[in-house]
Amino acid sequence: MAARAHDVAAIALRGRSACLNFADSAWRLPVPASMDAKDIRKTAAEAAEAFRPQPSDSGGGAKQEPSAAVESPEDFSLMDDEALYGMHGLLDDMAEGLLLPPPQYSDDMETNADVSLWSYSI
Repeated sequence: MAARAHDVAAIALRGRSACLNFADSAWRLPVPASMDAKDIRKTAAEAAEAFRPQPSDSGGGAKQEPSAAVESPEDFSLMDDEALYGMHGLLDDMAEGLLLPPPQYSDDMETNADVSLWSYSI
């Protein structure tokens, strides 16, 4: 909810150059009536409420413990991904790859050892 409120305020203040949490769904967010701080706050609060998780129908309004949502072992079933995707022996091949020696590098790599991988300039 806070991330949605942030996105509303960021769009209002920065426009298209805003850094958003959910850029793919910015079109779903309400637009403030004006650039006034009160309007931006009100619209951000509305956006947050629109994305509030719906309460579960557990009856009595009691808060459920996280462990209550876990499926029981009887309801749990395993899928054979190798058979499902036609990748027979995938896990065996991956395990075999771990046994291979690391690749050998030539001395050419050491000549570029002082090259910076990151640029800190803005």
